[in-house]
Amino acid sequence: MEEMQVQVEGENKVVSITEAAKINNVTRQAIYVAIKQKKLKARKTSRWEIDLKDLEEYRKNKYSRTKSTFNGEPLFDNMGGYFSVNQVAKKLGIPAQKVYYATRIGLLKGTRKGAAWVIHQEEIDRYRMEYLEKKGDRRKTG
Repeated sequence: MEEMQVQVEGENKVVSITEAAKINNVTRQAIYVAIKQKKLKARKTSRWEIDLKDLEEYRKNKYSRTKSTFNGEPLFDNMGGYFSVNQVAKKLGIPAQKVYYATRIGLLKGTRKGAAWVIHQEEIDRYRMEYLEKKGDRRKTG
């Protein structure tokens, strides 16, 4: 991790949105959204300032899809064959947007659980066979 220059004001160590993003390995937009949703404490002077203690607290409580539940059950039960869009994209070696598009137009069947798409392994295998492998075959012969 890069060494960050931290501004010391009195006893408080504060960082900018850019520095907070680098520390958390996320985009500046992600930090800004966390502030706007009141998930991360920050104050605005001439720029946004985030106390390092608050940034550490945010990091500990940061939302994780893998820990999400829906009606008390794990949202993505990988052992049971249920995966998130990002997990499916990684398994298939395609962009997540392509997975979203395939679910939206019905090529890849998924279930909405709250705000998330959940896709079963059998459906991933079917999509791979019917769409991805056929597409690859056409390129080879064409």
